[in-house]
Amino acid sequence: MEPRLHDQERIFVNKFIYRFEEIQRGDVVVFWYPRDPNKSFIKRVVGLPGERVLIRDGRVYVDDVSLDEPYVPPQFLDSASYGPVVVPPKSYFVLGDHRNSSNDSRSWGCVPREYIFGKAVFRYWPVSRLGLIE
Repeated sequence: MEPRLHDQERIFVNKFIYRFEEIQRGDVVVFWYPRDPNKSFIKRVVGLPGERVLIRDGRVYVDDVSLDEPYVPPQFLDSASYGPVVVPPKSYFVLGDHRNSSNDSRSWGCVPREYIFGKAVFRYWPVSRLGLIE
């Protein structure tokens, strides 16, 4: 999830928020990896249930509308294409912000809702990077 998050950083995960609110596009979610539920992953939600996701030359389109992604720096973009795929009910299409090296829904598909256990909200370590995760 670079540049937003780096290896070995410590974060607070809000495990209660999705009991009261819906998962939104742009949320940075923590979930059990679909191929090995013993591992947790952290990625950004791009596609919601029922939406059509297409990546053309590295640009993400949701229901044929280009997605504005200011959180992905130009040096982390890739020029790959993917899809289209319709996100199944109760599932989410997730991508890492470091697109040219991310293991995400392009590799293993959508994340079932029951695998998502929280939202990354705050970085507390290292202290030099203390702050909210947007």
